Amino acid sequence: MTLNNVTLKKIQPFLGNQHILSLATCSDNQPFCCNVFYIYDSEKNHFIFASSDDTKHIENIKINNNVAGTIHLDTDVVAKILGVQFKGKTELYKGDKMIYFKRFPLSVILKPKLWCIQIEWLKMTDNRLGFGKKLIWQKL
Repeated sequence: MTLNNVTLKKIQPFLGNQHILSLATCSDNQPFCCNVFYIYDSEKNHFIFASSDDTKHIENIKINNNVAGTIHLDTDVVAKILGVQFKGKTELYKGDKMIYFKRFPLSVILKPKLWCIQIEWLKMTDNRLGFGKKLIWQKL
C-alpha cells in the first residue's frame, strides 16, 4: 500500500462520519458556495449529494464541473480542530440511489437528482495529532 493510500485510509473515517459539506462552485468568474447533505462512498472515493437543477450551484456545475469545499467539526477547542478541504469534479450520479436515501430518507419525497463529486485532492487538518498537523491525499 502506497503512502498516498495510507493517508486516504486515515482520512476516510472522518468523511464517512460527517453529513454536511460546504461546496464552492464558480461560473463566469463569479464564485458561489452552499451547504449540502452528503454521503461518502469510500469504495469509489466520492461524495454523493442531492440537488435540483434550478439551484445556483448546479447551474454553475453545468458550466464548470470543477468544485472545491470543506467539511469540519464544529468546535471552539483549538486542540480538537478537525476538518478537510477538497477539490474534485462533479457529475450526475449514476449508481444505486438507495445509498443516499437510506441515510436521508425524507429527501426521497422531493425526487431530487443525485450528484457525485469525484475527489481529486484532500487535505485534512487534525490538531489531535499535533497543532496544525496536515494529511494530504491526491488522486494519482
